[in-house]
Amino acid sequence: MKVFLKTEDEIELMRRANRLVGKTLGELARHIKPGVTTLQLDAIAEMFIRDHGAEPTFKNFPNPYGGPFPGSICTSVNDVVVHGVPNQETVLKEGDIITIDCGTLLDGFNGDSAYTFCVGPVSDEVKQLLKTTKESLYIGIENAVAGKHIGDIGSAVQDHCEAQGYGIVRELTGHGIGRQMHEDPQVPNYGRRGNGMMLKAGMCIAIEPMITMGDRAIYMDAKDRWTIRTRDGKPAAHFEHTIAVRRGKAEILSSFEEVESIEGILY
Repeated sequence: MKVFLKTEDEIELMRRANRLVGKTLGELARHIKPGVTTLQLDAIAEMFIRDHGAEPTFKNFPNPYGGPFPGSICTSVNDVVVHGVPNQETVLKEGDIITIDCGTLLDGFNGDSAYTFCVGPVSDEVKQLLKTTKESLYIGIENAVAGKHIGDIGSAVQDHCEAQGYGIVRELTGHGIGRQMHEDPQVPNYGRRGNGMMLKAGMCIAIEPMITMGDRAIYMDAKDRWTIRTRDGKPAAHFEHTIAVRRGKAEILSSFEEVESIEGILY
């Protein structure tokens, strides 16, 4: 395992890449409504990212199980946990939820963030799933400080979500990030306090709780070899921030500010 500690100059470049991801998610928030296809959202995202001088990192991302990823963003609707492939057939309808996972490559460094959106009004049960998952992200981030361990992050996420009866996806994890989208270490959403690698100042990691309303079991869709679904067909939520490990308090490099300002207008 090789972990790359970032300099302050490199963290500044990562901050720029991640802020662009936040702006892209904010732009997409304006277009998420009934009748829109996930392919239309993908086209909006790709144009926005390229217009800002960056590349969509996910475009043509290699897949050990099949072909490269065809989209610029992942569009995961309802029971899709992650890696939903944008397509013309998936049309959003009122009551759906959709997770947009977005990555940008800007000036040699990557940004990565995800947000689960409501398509119009959703049930109280779904609202609570989203609320809990987002809370668990920030609780995990509180534990991402120098001197603590990877297991402290996962344990915090797990305790918060399992206390409310939700499932924790274990096969997929957060990750280190920098010049490569996926670097060491892996950052699970479960674990034991004090276990795993000790966190050091200058580490940059993506923390991304993937939480299910029902059982935690998942499977890969055989048609595209990308889409990961809940086995019981119940909804899943996914929120992600890229952070820099610091002494005392983690620095969040990505942003939900643009999304939440638009959500406030829409809802």
